[in-house]
Amino acid sequence: MNGLSDLKSAGNRWMDDPEVHSLRAYLDANNGIRGLEVLEPADIRHAVELFRRDGFVVIANVLDSAQVEILSKGCAEVASEILALDDGRKGNRGSHRYSFGGSSLTRSQLHRPEWQMLLDIPVVTHVVSGIFGSSDYVLRSASGDFCLPGAVEYQPLHSDVRDWHDNGSTPFSAFHDPRGQLTIRDLPCPYVCVNFLPQDVTRLNGPTRQIPGTQHARTPIPTLDEEPEWMRLSTVCPAPAGAVMIRDVRAWHGGTPNVSDAIRSIPNLEFYAPWFREPIVPGITYSDYRKLSDHARRIIRHCVADSSETLVTGPTLRAP
Repeated sequence: MNGLSDLKSAGNRWMDDPEVHSLRAYLDANNGIRGLEVLEPADIRHAVELFRRDGFVVIANVLDSAQVEILSKGCAEVASEILALDDGRKGNRGSHRYSFGGSSLTRSQLHRPEWQMLLDIPVVTHVVSGIFGSSDYVLRSASGDFCLPGAVEYQPLHSDVRDWHDNGSTPFSAFHDPRGQLTIRDLPCPYVCVNFLPQDVTRLNGPTRQIPGTQHARTPIPTLDEEPEWMRLSTVCPAPAGAVMIRDVRAWHGGTPNVSDAIRSIPNLEFYAPWFREPIVPGITYSDYRKLSDHARRIIRHCVADSSETLVTGPTLRAP
C-alpha cells in the first residue's frame, strides 16, 4: 500500500479514504504471524526458549483485570497530557505515534504509580531472570508507546540498540570491540523490553511487527521500500489484554497502521542484563522509591534521583 502519506495531517478524514478502507480489509484478512504461540504464566521455561529462538515471546494472563484497568486509565491520562501539546497529531515517532518515554521530561514514566505497579509482576521477574540467567538485572526505563487511529503509515523496521559509533551520535550505544571481530549481535541478550497490554492487540489497531530470529542478524535492516510483504504482515497479534510481549531489543521490529477506532498503548519496562550498562536517566524521586517493595527498589536502584534533587516531570514533544 502506497500513497497514504498525504493523510498524515488530514485529521479524521482518513476514515473515509478508500485507500484506508482497502488497507483495513487487507490487514483484517492477512495480518499476523501465522502459528503465533501465546503462552500461559506457568510456561516459564518455554517462554525463555521461544525468546532465545525468536527474539520475542508473548505470555497471556500476566495482569489481572484490576491491573489492566489501572494501567489502561494511567495510559489514557498520560496520552491525554501528551496530545494536548500536539493538535496536529504530528507525533514524535511518526504521524499519530508517540513514545511514552520520549514524551516525558525524564524520558520515563517511572514517576507514575501505574508503571511502578509493573515492577512487581512475578511472571515477568521469573522470565527476565531466566533470560539473563540471573536476578541481578536492573531497570533501564519505564516507557512504551501508543498510536492513534489514523496512524496509517508503517514505521520503518529498526533495532533499539547498536554498537558504539562516536561521542557525537548518541550515548545509547555502549558496546565496542576495538578488534572489529564482535558486534553487540554476537553477545547474549544485553537488555529486554517487556511490553504490557492494557487492551487487546488486534490485526487493525497497530500491532508491533517482529521479524523472528533477527536479534543476531548482521545483515542490513531493509528499508520500507525494500521490505517484503511477509515482513509487513509479521505482526504480534492477536494478543489479549493482560498479556505481555517480552522482546530482545536487537530484533528487527516496527509499528504498523492503526486503522481501528481506538488508541493502542503498549507501556513497557526495559531491563539491562547484569553485565550491560548504558547511561540511565533518573525517573523517580527518592521519597517514592522508599515506598516500593524490596524487589522493586533493588531493580530500579540506578533510576532514583538524589534525595536532595527535585525531579521535574511532565509531557514534552521532543523526539525520543
